[in-house]
Amino acid sequence: MKRVVVTGIGALTPIGLGIPSYWESLIAGVSGAAPITYFDASKAKTRFACQLKDFDANSYFDRKELRKYDKFSQYGIIASDEAIKDCGANFDNLDKDKVGVIWASGIGGIQTFQQEVKDFVTGDGSFRFSPMFIPKMIADICAGHISMRHDLRGPNFATVSACASSANAIADAALYIKTGKAKMMICGGSEAPIVEASVGGFSSMTALSTRNDDPKTASRPFDKDRDGFVIGEGAGALVLEELEQALSRGAKIYAEIIGSGLTADAYHITATHPEGRGAMMAMKFALEEGGLKLDEVDHINTHGTSTPIGDISEPKAIVSLFGEYANKINLNSTKSMTGHLLGAAGAIEAIATILSIVHGIVPPTINHFTDDPDIPSLNYTFNKAQERQVNVALSNTFGFGGHNACIAFKKYKE
Repeated sequence: MKRVVVTGIGALTPIGLGIPSYWESLIAGVSGAAPITYFDASKAKTRFACQLKDFDANSYFDRKELRKYDKFSQYGIIASDEAIKDCGANFDNLDKDKVGVIWASGIGGIQTFQQEVKDFVTGDGSFRFSPMFIPKMIADICAGHISMRHDLRGPNFATVSACASSANAIADAALYIKTGKAKMMICGGSEAPIVEASVGGFSSMTALSTRNDDPKTASRPFDKDRDGFVIGEGAGALVLEELEQALSRGAKIYAEIIGSGLTADAYHITATHPEGRGAMMAMKFALEEGGLKLDEVDHINTHGTSTPIGDISEPKAIVSLFGEYANKINLNSTKSMTGHLLGAAGAIEAIATILSIVHGIVPPTINHFTDDPDIPSLNYTFNKAQERQVNVALSNTFGFGGHNACIAFKKYKE
């Protein structure tokens, strides 16, 4: 099996456009939540979200290009461009048949879907749709756009596993390199769900926080008074590369991917298993693939969505696997700052995990006010970033349908 390293990263998040501003905001404990401005949410139960700040698509694309892209594709292209530039590779010197793209989205072009249906219903009665309707909406199209933009001819597809989607994309991309089917993969995910249909849909499930009087503190993972997640948008991109190729071209290496664990709860369409059965096994499999002992793990970026059930089951899974050693691990939930980016969550959280290894700092879980006696007492890195050496870290992401994904990262050593 080939060794796989991360040589490029890029991100568009509600707390920073680009890696430097994203990381700075994570360490500072900045909340990205604010009232929704994309549509009139005055009649909605939840009237706030984590939108991108100061984002102008016209700064990245010309008018002709923009007509081809749903927002989720715009975000994915921009983040992947940053990661590709960051990796420093001259693609003309690479075998592009061995460079692929695996890109994720939980719900794809929902903005395009909503608009087309609205136009049809309110139209003149003719059976007319835009010829760009389907090409802008389908979840795999962003992977296609990224490959065409850079003439990448290797494996190319989308992963869809709800909120675990981009973690699955990273796991799959690493596997293609490990088995020699690719030498470099661009992977990650993007989501643009802040439209009436998805905000209304998640709200009707009572999945969203309704803390309209105080949006900035609404995402409060592991807090006694949590009442649901805050929906967010954006993208995260990683360049994964075969170690030998990375070394041969003198690439900087952020971290090594040493394992992944993918499981199913086989329990409920939306709720996690109450004892975290699938989550525990995903972490166990990731560590086993990496040949790691339990006491080598320094940090876990948890799924931590700020939902009543999920925030209990994941800590239970951690205690079930790690036992007493769980108290020595720095846990956190960066969703307390970014909100929940659905299918893009795994990617931006994997990047946060990697940067913790690089910088030796674990970002905080902000908005903690009251301990919950039903949640195991562990170090959740509440409210303030903590410095510590991070050699091994896990990134957990779980999705509706019982999908569980865990990626294991390690500080690179020759």
